[in-house]
Amino acid sequence: MPSAFNDADDAAAYGMSVAWIAAHSPERTALLSPHGDRTYAELNANSNRLVRVLRAAGLAEGAVVAVICSNRPEFAETYFAVQRSGMVLTPVNWHLTPEEIAYVVEDSGAKALIAESRFAGPARTAAQACEAAGRSLRCLAVGGDADGEIAGFESYESALAAQSGDDIDAPRLGDTMLYTSGTTGRPKGVRRPVPDPHKAVEGWKLVAAVFDFRPDGDDIALATGPLYHSGPINLCLAIPVNNGIPTILMDRWSAESMLELIDRHRVTHTFCVPTMFHRLLALPEPLRRARDVTSLRFVIHGAAPCPVEDKRAMIEWFGPILTEIYAATEGMGTIVTSGEWLERPGTVGRPAPGAVRICDEHGVPLDEPGVVGTVFLQPAAGAQFEYHGAPDKTAGAMREGYFTVGDMGYLDADGYLFLTGRSSELIITGGTNVYPAEIDETLLAHPQVADAAAYGVADAEWGEVVAAAVVVAPQGTATPDDAGEQALLEWYRERLPTYKAPRVIRFVDEIPRSEAGKIYRRKLAEAHSDSAPSSTNAKNGES
Repeated sequence: MPSAFNDADDAAAYGMSVAWIAAHSPERTALLSPHGDRTYAELNANSNRLVRVLRAAGLAEGAVVAVICSNRPEFAETYFAVQRSGMVLTPVNWHLTPEEIAYVVEDSGAKALIAESRFAGPARTAAQACEAAGRSLRCLAVGGDADGEIAGFESYESALAAQSGDDIDAPRLGDTMLYTSGTTGRPKGVRRPVPDPHKAVEGWKLVAAVFDFRPDGDDIALATGPLYHSGPINLCLAIPVNNGIPTILMDRWSAESMLELIDRHRVTHTFCVPTMFHRLLALPEPLRRARDVTSLRFVIHGAAPCPVEDKRAMIEWFGPILTEIYAATEGMGTIVTSGEWLERPGTVGRPAPGAVRICDEHGVPLDEPGVVGTVFLQPAAGAQFEYHGAPDKTAGAMREGYFTVGDMGYLDADGYLFLTGRSSELIITGGTNVYPAEIDETLLAHPQVADAAAYGVADAEWGEVVAAAVVVAPQGTATPDDAGEQALLEWYRERLPTYKAPRVIRFVDEIPRSEAGKIYRRKLAEAHSDSAPSSTNAKNGES
């Protein structure tokens, strides 16, 4: 029972923050969503019920619980159940293919699977893959009524209804094992040692202070992105709700609905990826100005590089309340406020001394400012990780206590970090390195372009040349034809060095991106090789 804990910090150390708040403010709103709301009392009771369901199925401390679910209250209930039972939560990216989803569930070693009915097909595939591997799962289906039925799965609601909502005995702080997005191969589970409970609480309090959460005020957070992503699950669910701050769960993001929710609920905190900024800015000016966003006090963004002009425009609109983080599933990197960024547009922040290394292809540190190399990060104290079941991949990412996710960048003379792209995306044209992320900003700056991405394609003379995929703005006058291509090429050549300017443009309906906004450049290159002309040189001139 919450009364067994001396204070909120003691409760948090055992994953029972929600229980503590429920005991003191049971009717306080915890969650708002299109799929139902939850008070703290309701969220706490259902989390306790789910722990009992899992324990009855034989799951003990350390057992993995996989969840394939959109931004629904049941996702939050599962998260908080795992956090108080000492188990490990693996949220699955439901944008993956059924085979990839099955791989994540099977690879994680999950002993329970909680799946939303809208993902019935992938959920069944995952359960069958585990069964084929000789491992049974406790399977629960979320959805309700006929929509909640998944063959072989018990109703989540029915399973919980049979259990008591009283606070569980012997709570233990749980953890998460998130999988990387898999943009360059199979997703990898990022596993860390079980955190020291009281040190974990200290870390959460620090984050809450940095993000200016005020539990005694009228703060309310908006979860814009899918909760299986590390940004939303931590910054828009775990931190605010554990601090008594309600969260609005968006099921599907759109620019208009985000602005409407901010206006209606007086949202104070949210998390965005750069693609969201670009789409918000693309809204007609009257629609943008019709919504009051002055309640916003802290907007965190990250997960992908943000074009300079987009960020500058967002600061002008929302005010200097944007804070950017450079981080990965594997660990934290840097953080930068709007004020710092305006002094050095494009930076992702100044790391603490020794926290970041720039290394050459052999792993040797590059000490000279402005020299591009692979970015290596130092894990926070006690946050060392390993890729689940993949010691070779873990060893390949580590170098003398630092890790890399393949990002390229440089430190300026004052120690501020700038990213240029990923090593796997590097274009080498005529022996010169070109980082496509640098080109993306110029592509997106064209007023007739809604979205765009640079990538490399093979060329007999230069090895590779720069190509660009472009989505034409629907309200613009650009034409997706040869004339439109030539007009864009000329515009870009006026603004980019010759070797960085696209040689060819492909008009597409959509740029393939991960849910975090990261571009799947490999897919663009593959599609180009299937449909592009045999030579880019003849059409687009000399390098």
